[in-house]
Amino acid sequence: MNDAPPCGAWPSPIGAGDVADHEGAPNWPAALGEEVWWTEPRPAQGGRVTLCRTRLDDPAARPREMLPAPWNVRSRVHEYGGRPYALVPAAAGTAVVFAEFGDQRLYLWQPGGEPAPLTPEPPEPAGLRYVEPVLSPEGREVWCVCERSTGPAPTDVRRAIVAVPLDGSAAGDPAAVREVAAGHRFLACPRVSPDGRRLSWIGWDHPDMPWDSTVLHIADLGPGGRTAGAPATVAGGPGVSVVQAEWADADTLYCVADPSGWWNPYRISAGADGTWGEPRPAAAAEEEFGGALWQLGYTWLAVPARGPVAAVHGRATSALGRIDPATGTVADADTPHTEWFGRLAVGGAAGDTLVCPAAAPDIAPEIVAVGPSGSWRSLSAPDRRGRGAGAASAAEGTAADPDYMPVPRPRVFTGPGGREVHANLYPPRNPHAQPAPGERPPYAVWVHGGPTGRSPMIRDLEVAYFTSRGIGVVEVDYGGSTGYGRAYRERLRENWGVVDVEDCVAAAHALAEEGAADPGRIAIRGGSAGGWTAAAALAFTDVFACAVVSFPIVDLAGWRTGETHDFESQYLESLVGPWPEAARRYADRSPVNRAGDVSAPFVLLQGLEDEICPPAQAERFVQRVNGVPHAYLAFEGEQHGFRRKETIRAALEAELSLYAQVFGFETDAPHLELRR
Repeated sequence: MNDAPPCGAWPSPIGAGDVADHEGAPNWPAALGEEVWWTEPRPAQGGRVTLCRTRLDDPAARPREMLPAPWNVRSRVHEYGGRPYALVPAAAGTAVVFAEFGDQRLYLWQPGGEPAPLTPEPPEPAGLRYVEPVLSPEGREVWCVCERSTGPAPTDVRRAIVAVPLDGSAAGDPAAVREVAAGHRFLACPRVSPDGRRLSWIGWDHPDMPWDSTVLHIADLGPGGRTAGAPATVAGGPGVSVVQAEWADADTLYCVADPSGWWNPYRISAGADGTWGEPRPAAAAEEEFGGALWQLGYTWLAVPARGPVAAVHGRATSALGRIDPATGTVADADTPHTEWFGRLAVGGAAGDTLVCPAAAPDIAPEIVAVGPSGSWRSLSAPDRRGRGAGAASAAEGTAADPDYMPVPRPRVFTGPGGREVHANLYPPRNPHAQPAPGERPPYAVWVHGGPTGRSPMIRDLEVAYFTSRGIGVVEVDYGGSTGYGRAYRERLRENWGVVDVEDCVAAAHALAEEGAADPGRIAIRGGSAGGWTAAAALAFTDVFACAVVSFPIVDLAGWRTGETHDFESQYLESLVGPWPEAARRYADRSPVNRAGDVSAPFVLLQGLEDEICPPAQAERFVQRVNGVPHAYLAFEGEQHGFRRKETIRAALEAELSLYAQVFGFETDAPHLELRR
């Protein structure tokens, strides 16, 4: 072991291709009786998303891929999409309504047949988009959020909750798609009461983001399922974010909102006169029962047909529990999972089985079913035993070998002014190598996107690709991240490019001072908002030896004045300041205006079809770089975030090559040419 090569060059069975094969996770579970469906990515098939199915009433059931290529189940509403399908009872079994990525139309599909379009062909490519479909009261329609392009600019859009007939009549007749509700720039969470008499939904308007201020509406439904009269606003308002609402019965609605500074569940009831009372806490705690609505269709709360309300909740990490209606306490499921994701569904013949994606530091994300007695099993990885997905068949020296996986631990660093900075630390780990005496390993500071997001501490081959080679990773939940209450996420208000950079620097300095990391060999990497922070750290600090910047924002003024999509087009009003009053701040903080001062080598990775952080920003930054070694890799067919196997592999190998050249070790990754 003492003869092992230097950190960074440790031999590892985890290749970039292995990471690419496993990139993504099962997502968006839905249940209809004993059937459970979910989406799964297919990086090797051009990054498409398919549908899989299994059964709850058969312990020996194997998950099956149902939807054949080239069908791709993915919505582009808000560009980030959301829940792209719904299950529909049919005479011959379960049918599926789904959004097809290519044209963004809704299709009705029953296994064994061909998908048939339900919505009209848009007047321009992907000009009509749909997300978060739910079945109508009579079961003859699906209701969903529709986003319509109304002009050439990214902000020329209109949104409404619409009803789409399941008989296919709207495929050739746009007038057959009728509008149910509108009234806000952004809409989410359409839900029909069990008796079919009411509709609830969430709305908000520019410049608010859904984690800033939203409102929850309820409207009576009249003849034909149209809203009758003005809707009642029953929760939310300035400074309050409502992120989900679910009906318990005809007169009771549960919602997740943060008037206390934490997303908690509340109960709203109708009086005898039909008016709605004030939201009452269903469980009050300084922890989160919700999160940021980056995609539409998240469900942190579920109301089973039998048994108490269920919730995904926690602080930094998360659990799945059931809320005692009398005390508001939460009894958590006893499973080895330490991270549950806000995609909670309810299934089973009795409607009391919880289905949700979950993971842990030694368990890759999987779809888990938890019964009313507390028993549980993995639906998407039924062969998993013990330490992680695939561990049952893991062989020493393969990518599935758990001995090459890092053992992470949570950390709290100290930032400027003594503020807490939460992070996940993944030290290097390899059963056949360790640092030589006196050698400190290199580290990479990983910055999540968002910036209103969070880094879950889970089994991740991408992390292990580096840690198994002797490069440590620290994921920083900088101020602005979710999972720690409103006060923590609002640290970033008008301080984007300041607080996030300072918190990443604080983590790097702490690891160096502790002797855990080589202070001269610390990198920073991030994508989207994380790419912004990485680029800002390059431009405004000298802490990091190199950087990997993926699909970033680098020019605030450009991003505020038309270079992004509608959803985030006014996000900078809170992150930076009002435009144009704060124009000087926009200019001073933009890395693109300091690109000539960058002195550390970097790699910039960009998808050429990115509508959120367009290539123009990345290209502008590269053009202004002056003499520093760098590489710019642009990928055809990729949008915001990479989904194709060949892209994921190329990006990882480029990153490792950069580290090898800067940190001074040999690697078998293809050499990346850095130009000046």
